[in-house]
Amino acid sequence: MRLLGKNIQELQAVVAELGMPRYAAKQMAQWMYQKHVASVDDMTNLSKAARKALKAHGYEVGAVEPLQKMLSADGTEKYLFPTEDGQAVETVFIPDEERHTLCVSTQVGCKMNCLFCQTGKQGFHGNLGVSDILAQVLWAERERGLTNIVVMGQGEPFDNFDPLLRALDIITSSDGFGWSPRRITVSTVGLRKNLHRFLQESQCHLAISLHSPIHEQRLQLMPAERQFPIEEIVEMLRTYEGFRHQRRLSFEYIVLHGMNDTPAHAKALVRLLRGLECRVNLIRWHAIPNVNLPPTDEASMLQLRDYLTQHGIYTTIRATRGEDIMAACGMLTTTIQ
Repeated sequence: MRLLGKNIQELQAVVAELGMPRYAAKQMAQWMYQKHVASVDDMTNLSKAARKALKAHGYEVGAVEPLQKMLSADGTEKYLFPTEDGQAVETVFIPDEERHTLCVSTQVGCKMNCLFCQTGKQGFHGNLGVSDILAQVLWAERERGLTNIVVMGQGEPFDNFDPLLRALDIITSSDGFGWSPRRITVSTVGLRKNLHRFLQESQCHLAISLHSPIHEQRLQLMPAERQFPIEEIVEMLRTYEGFRHQRRLSFEYIVLHGMNDTPAHAKALVRLLRGLECRVNLIRWHAIPNVNLPPTDEASMLQLRDYLTQHGIYTTIRATRGEDIMAACGMLTTTIQ
């Protein structure tokens, strides 16, 4: 049984079950979430009897090592982590001077089947548990050191919402990793019910996969548009005041030549987002097998950025990282045996 993924109250229940002192729960939390140990034996301020009792009752930290590591020419690293149910997910570490970002997965595969995303082509094979999500963070904290987390790896985070929220709570709790929520961004296609819950129950930053401001074209790219239209998502976000003061709202936009990079699309984006405190991240299309989409050219990318910026929407062009190892946006997948 994994201790990783248990909050302080659940750890208190474990120590009560084993007749250990109540303060041992806090000690275990500190060892896992702040000192990043991988073994009960490393929790050296627990008595030998306590460590023996934990192991005798089948408790372990639940830390895992990657099954595979790949290194990009640009320094990006991709890891294949085993999951508790015997599957595997990919996780990406992106170093950039003083900034060390981990791109975390929440599902094996994905149900959303976005046209531009390799994970969706894999199909859906299961949700990650809290310990599976945190195992990615624990290993990277121990081995690489992190400054930021983006929940933008395999899967739709809001389709696995309760484990996601529990993991975020542990990452941001003073009895967990102790992170500020402003160091974490969660991306979603916009599942409405859980989007509302996220705004109420978490203070982490939010990124919405947009990719076209026009219903029919977004539907071609993202089947979720049928159930969660982008106009309704934006209207919901307009009612939330927190973006003005506490957290950041961004929109992800893969730019495709002639499909969503024209002046008409730029004008539609301005109309859609007018008055909303947000930013737009423009992303280059990263080719995946058996999908024929037209990448935009640099001039069109710059023209779109400049138009949005001139009309009051802070817009950046995201640098491509890890494309040579299939670690860039939309390229993650795992082979399920």
